[in-house]
Amino acid sequence: MTLERTGRQRCQRCTRPLAHCLCSLIPHLPSQTRILLVQHPDEVKHALNTARFVSLGLQNAELIIAETIADLQQYLQQPGYRACVLFPGEEAQELTAYQANQLPLLLVVPDGTWRKARKILYCNPLLAELPRVTLPAGLRSRYRLRKALSAEALATVEAVSCALSILEPDADFSALLRPFEALIEGQIEAMGAEVYQRNHVD
Repeated sequence: MTLERTGRQRCQRCTRPLAHCLCSLIPHLPSQTRILLVQHPDEVKHALNTARFVSLGLQNAELIIAETIADLQQYLQQPGYRACVLFPGEEAQELTAYQANQLPLLLVVPDGTWRKARKILYCNPLLAELPRVTLPAGLRSRYRLRKALSAEALATVEAVSCALSILEPDADFSALLRPFEALIEGQIEAMGAEVYQRNHVD
């Protein structure tokens, strides 16, 4: 438990105010794929911070908070994995399910705005040199408080959940989204149904 300057107590694990702790909704899911989240420091105190949900909700995930990563090589050279970065681009390959005897991915996921995510790649040449993979086109975010919904608007937890569902179609990763969905519902409840309908429903 931590105490903010405002006097509100926060959960040390999910970082939410204690009255709105989401830990009971966070799963502990196994995966063949290893997820390495690289979060821009500016995102740590963001209201959503869904990268934290991913790192807590997956057994095979790790969260690094940094713009430039010292000793990056040690994170990428994991025996039994193929390192790549989840980021769109002309040469990015769309993810597909694992084939028999295929090594699972070590999937590096930059977390931040598009500008900050690009900065992470720029500041870490080893990441920029990795093969890029991407999600299918036409995905829609569940974050209903955004005006524009597009594939590029996916929250990090949505992107990871989608990637894992594609790579490992026999596993169920839907529980990874539970705290994210609860967070959205809480924000809508806080603003009131009338304000939500007026500003966020077409």
